[in-house]
Formats: sequence, C-alpha cells, structure tokens
Amino acid sequence: MNKLTIDDIQLKSKRVLVRVDFNVPMENGKVTDDTRIVESLPTIKKIVQSGGRAILMSHLGRPKGKRNLEFTLQPVAQRLSELLGKPVQFAPDCIGAEAKTAVDKLRDGDCLLLENLRFHPEEEANDENFSKSLASLGDVYVNDAFGSAHRAHASTEGITRFLQPAVAGYLMKKEIEYLGKATGNPNRPYVAILGGAKISGKIDVIQNLMNIVDVLLIGGGMMFTFYKAQGLEIGNSLLESDKVDLAKKILADAAKRSIKLILPVDCVVAEKVEASARFKTVPVRQIPSGWSGVDIGEETVRLFREELMKAKTVVWNGPMGVFEIDNFAKGTMAIAQTLAEITKRGATTIVGGGDSAAAIAKAGLAKAVSHVSTGGGASLEFLEGKILPGVASLNDAGSRAAGR
Repeated sequence: MNKLTIDDIQLKSKRVLVRVDFNVPMENGKVTDDTRIVESLPTIKKIVQSGGRAILMSHLGRPKGKRNLEFTLQPVAQRLSELLGKPVQFAPDCIGAEAKTAVDKLRDGDCLLLENLRFHPEEEANDENFSKSLASLGDVYVNDAFGSAHRAHASTEGITRFLQPAVAGYLMKKEIEYLGKATGNPNRPYVAILGGAKISGKIDVIQNLMNIVDVLLIGGGMMFTFYKAQGLEIGNSLLESDKVDLAKKILADAAKRSIKLILPVDCVVAEKVEASARFKTVPVRQIPSGWSGVDIGEETVRLFREELMKAKTVVWNGPMGVFEIDNFAKGTMAIAQTLAEITKRGATTIVGGGDSAAAIAKAGLAKAVSHVSTGGGASLEFLEGKILPGVASLNDAGSRAAGR
C-alpha cells in the first residue's frame, strides 16, 4: 500500500483534479453533517496554498445517471467556501463545455467544485470516454475519496489511465496507513469487535480477521444467529436462518485454531423494537418467547472491557445493538467509552465507517480514538483483505510519475 502522495508532486500552477467524497447528508438544500468536507480540507488547503488550481469532483446520493437537482452539489460548494474562508467556484456540469470554461478561468490558488458525477451514467459504468473527458480537465490527479475507493468508477479508477501522476491525498493516505496497520503488522494483543445486524455482510471480514486477530468479540444483531447455531432460543430476535450452518462453521474454526471468539453472555431484550417498549436484561439462555434482543447486557460489557483493556490494537466495525434508540444504546456507548480510555493509554483504535462511525459520533468520542474511517463499505473490504481499485490505480512510491 506504499503509494505516492500529494507531497510527492508539483502543485504550483497545475490543474489539480481531486476526487473527494462529498456524499454528505442534506436537508432543504443545506448540508446537515459536514464531516466529510472537513476531512478533505487538509488536501484542498495544501493545493491552494501551494498555488495549485484545485478542481474537485464528487458524487452525491443516487440520482441514477440523470440530472436531478435534488442532488446538486451547489450547497456543498457554499459550505466548503465557509470552511475554507475563500470563494469556491461551482461548475454546472463535470464534463463538457461548461466544465472546461470554469476550469479555464481558474487562477493559481483558486478552488472549483464540479457538479455531481453521477448525473452521468458513464461514471458508475467506468466508461472510457467519460474517464478521458474528466482527465482532460487536470494536469495531475489526486484521490482523496477513500469512501469510494472500493468502486472501480470513472473518477476513481478509469481516469488514472489517462491522467498521471495519480497520487493519494492526505485523507486517503491516513486511511491506508491505519487500516494497513490493522491488516498488516498490528501491535498485539489485537482485538476485533464486530457488530451490526447481519453475519452475511461480515462473513469475509470475520474469516480474514480470524487469520490476524488474537481475540474476536461479537455483538449486535448477528449474535443471535450464532446463538441459534448453539441451539439456543432467541425469541423474536434477528435471525438469518440461512446462515446458521455458517455460524456453526465459524465457531468450530475458531475453536480448532484456538482463536478467542467471545459471544455475549447476557443481552437486553424488548417487547418491541421501539423507544417506548418495555425492556430488561436477561442471560442469553433465557431470552423470553416473543421478545427481541436489542443490545448487549452489562455482564457482557464487563467481559468485553476486560479483553479491550489488554489490547494494543483494536478494530471496531458495527454497533452492539439498536443504538439509534437511547434505551438500547448502552452497550455501544460503553464500547466507545472503553476505546477512548485505551487510546489514552497508547492503544491504536480504529473505528470502521458507517454505523460504527455514527455511533462514536453519537457518543461524542470521534476525536478520542486513533482513527474513524470515512468509508463504510471501503473499510469493510479493506479488512476483508480485498484490493481496492481506487487505491490500486494510484502510482506506487518510487515510480517515476511524480517527476512528470
């Protein structure tokens, strides 16, 4: 994963075409969470302060290859302008005459955001001509969109065939370094915490991490499929009945290879998965008929905490329960607190994107861990040991592309 970065290339007076991830939540034409924009600021500032011309491109939402102004990036340009403290120009398209005109007007130190890439079906199809059109707008290419790095799209992979050098921005570099550590040569003991609703979304992660970790802690909705595999009654809890045999196999593999795989010993159950529902904590062998498991219990929190306090490296992907409802968020929040605590003591703590990132933000502890990934799907695929097209297509360190 040793790639050239923005520090390895000339920026002054260059048209620097940057793939960013500005796929941010919006409401009534306003950005409601600017985390992803903030994360891209170091790369953008480096370009404009070095006298480069920053040309930013991103997708937003799922406009399905059609121009749909519900998904325009114009409000993002306004928010970015406020954060940068300087005007950010906006092009009404990402290719064609309007984009070219906007780029041609740029001066050194200027910043321009192109309209939503996904207004064109060719973006997701990784179309060669579309890639070429995008490439024609820049002199150098920077990918700072880790959240899209697992997709081979025109703006993440196709473009690198027509525009070189192709290097990593600061956010991409940080993601690769932290996740690379977690899958390469981690400090031990190494503990992985996996949660979320389903085993099916995490099979490859579980199987890959079993080759690397010392301890695997399992919570969230997926724990009930493991319980079913052990012959336990789970009431109305979430169950992937077609994955029970797979759960059995994972448990047997862990035992055979002496991997410490720890399942919760108690859980919070509720009559309904609703904020107003009655709930209580029970041992896992006593889940009442008709009730649903919604969180890990206090005894499990203690058990998990004991393992985490010994850890030198921790990866967390997936909440421990239905954390969106406060009554069922205690287990998830306790994990977040423990990670913050061990980070202070020198452990490397990495939170996978998606729901885990939302959970640590809800706990107000996003800054208290080593790294919160900006890419849910991308961080999962990285942890599965897969090659990410948006990373693989960047120039390797030591290549001659930087000198171009």
